[in-house]
Amino acid sequence: MMRKPILLFAFPALMLLLLAAERMAALLLGFYPASPAVWHAWLELRPFSTMFWQQAHVYLGGSMAIDAAIIVFATGACWMASRSKWSGGFFLANHAAIIFAGFMMALSSHAETASTIAAFVTPHGLQFSVMVDFSLQNCLLLSLGLAACTYCHVVFLREARQRVETRALRILALQRDL
Repeated sequence: MMRKPILLFAFPALMLLLLAAERMAALLLGFYPASPAVWHAWLELRPFSTMFWQQAHVYLGGSMAIDAAIIVFATGACWMASRSKWSGGFFLANHAAIIFAGFMMALSSHAETASTIAAFVTPHGLQFSVMVDFSLQNCLLLSLGLAACTYCHVVFLREARQRVETRALRILALQRDL
């Protein structure tokens, strides 16, 4: 099975597309604040990126140009990682995207009605709870992310197996020559 860079790039690209769409909706909301369609689009996209952009604006001054530059840079880095010969690049890009997706859903769920509330106790007795909104939209995104991670694992392990087989053949050839 050959590595398909577009499949390795698909999930990180989806996450970056959601971030870019939310930023575009926020920009349009600034231009057309009375438009119900823009408000609806922004409210649908907001849970995916709320905490990320709040943190980015604190550190970067809240410029839409800087937000766009971040998205373009991240897209280029993910594309280069999916096309690189180093197997770890696409592996890390996809896993960072799935962690980012889960993190954003968990953080944004605190502002909405949670369907699952789990209470945990740390070894020192500190109690805390995790609320995650398992809406159809979130479940679909996490399913796509898990499928992307599964594909990454299959490709990564298959390439590792091929490297081991190639090395074993070389060693066998050297032993035969000696």
